[in-house]
Amino acid sequence: MGLATVFGSGGGTSSYEDFHNTDLILLVGSNAAEAHPIIFHHIMKGVHRGAELVVVDPRKTLTTRRAHDHLQIQIGSDIALANAMAHVIIRDGLWHRDFVARATSGFDAYAASVADWAPERASGITGIVAERIESLAYRYATAKRAIIGWTLGITEHHNAVDNVFGLINLALLTGHVGRPGSGLSPLRGQNNVQGGGDMGALPDRLPGFQSVRDPEVRAKFEAAWGAPLASEPGLNQTQMFDAMQEGHLKGLYVIGENPIDSEANGHHTRSLFENLDALVVQDIFMTATAEMADVVFPARVSFAESDGTYTNSERRVQRVKAARQGPGQSQDDVWIVTALARAMGVPWEFKGAASVFDEMRHLAPNFRGMTYERLEKLHGMQWPVPSEDHPGSPVLHTRLWEKQVNPKAPFTSVDWQPPVETPTAEYPFMLTTGRRLAFYNTGVQSNGYDHPHNIGEWMEIHPHDAEMLGVADGDTVAVISRRGRVEVPAYYSLNVYRGAVFMSFHFPDHVETNLLSIDATDPKSGTAEFKATAVRIETRQ
Repeated sequence: MGLATVFGSGGGTSSYEDFHNTDLILLVGSNAAEAHPIIFHHIMKGVHRGAELVVVDPRKTLTTRRAHDHLQIQIGSDIALANAMAHVIIRDGLWHRDFVARATSGFDAYAASVADWAPERASGITGIVAERIESLAYRYATAKRAIIGWTLGITEHHNAVDNVFGLINLALLTGHVGRPGSGLSPLRGQNNVQGGGDMGALPDRLPGFQSVRDPEVRAKFEAAWGAPLASEPGLNQTQMFDAMQEGHLKGLYVIGENPIDSEANGHHTRSLFENLDALVVQDIFMTATAEMADVVFPARVSFAESDGTYTNSERRVQRVKAARQGPGQSQDDVWIVTALARAMGVPWEFKGAASVFDEMRHLAPNFRGMTYERLEKLHGMQWPVPSEDHPGSPVLHTRLWEKQVNPKAPFTSVDWQPPVETPTAEYPFMLTTGRRLAFYNTGVQSNGYDHPHNIGEWMEIHPHDAEMLGVADGDTVAVISRRGRVEVPAYYSLNVYRGAVFMSFHFPDHVETNLLSIDATDPKSGTAEFKATAVRIETRQ
């Protein structure tokens, strides 16, 4: 939403190759080495060619060990850091005056908004000394080329979109966007997340990020589909849960998700699903959500059984072909959807993924020039590809470097707010969550095998905190939030700072981490604040 608001589309502005040919890579809230190892391979190519890698993360990780500099920031203080960096850049005249004047709007209001964000003020919030904040601001602003990358450490907060705006502002201020070797790179959390958004799996967008509020866009799709479309956005997932709570939403169709284990405040999520009149789940495994369903459609959607396309974090649409048939009565996703449509009286025919893609590209300008033949010949293409003789777009928003820029990219003033929950006497620790290498999301696709490392969840706690609580290394403890309680082995770790603890969410059969998480959400994106939950830790009685 941050990228779409500023630039018109929700895709990263850079390519993986830009990581190879840049001077500074700033990763914020990203343990790319474990959560995005393929992208991290490209990042390390850039490091080996001389790029400086700086990581901002509350936790020491495999990524920070490979970095030149690690700023171990306090949980939920990212905007304070971004605003302080901007303050230094403007105060010391490091901003790109020509670019800002020609390609952006709202600079004066933005400059006023960061005028009070001296590094000394931000230091008290972030835990980073003022001199290091100034140093990072100088290095980013004066680098010839620089890329900012981020992921769920930025977006799983109650002010997620504002966090992203803070990073976009820095790129606009310095001109580090719209040209090779510089840009803004959101690292997508799962395979084809970008593709899902591209295809219109958003409540306010049709395929190609076209707004449902635009009457010309609606008319085009209505003519192609032979049906009227709503002029107002639908509900995002958080709003759907609210509607379930209020009794307005009675049925849910879940495709390829496991919200019973993945959503914040797990007890509440389960109670909402139990009160539905109808729950349909379409998946390749019998997930915890599927076990609650009235109807389960066995899908054939593993990477080895799929025919169609994936889109990765650099907007590259790649052709995939099924290597094997699915087991049993499993069916292609498109087959299931069209069969359901026919059962509801709509005469859809199953013609395969190719026909769906061809229909989409004729309706979405970003993809018009893509054909299966071109995707195979060129080993994928990066949108936008407006015509069949267009080579694709490795870098977005190059128009910002033209003499006349219209529309201009707006600055967005954002102010820091603390996490919804902060440490108290009753709940003195901050729990943040994340991923571990070799395991995936709620474990549906990674836990069903016999492996010595498949041992279940554990909690990282600073040795000083553990000793203060009387917890020995490896003891099982109770972790308690305002929403739930779990028991988990606690291991001493210098990866977390004092007052913080870390857990993953990969092993819900052993430890249901998301029973603890707060379901406070960002009103702009609907994202829950998984990264900041107040907890207390008790020795097991």
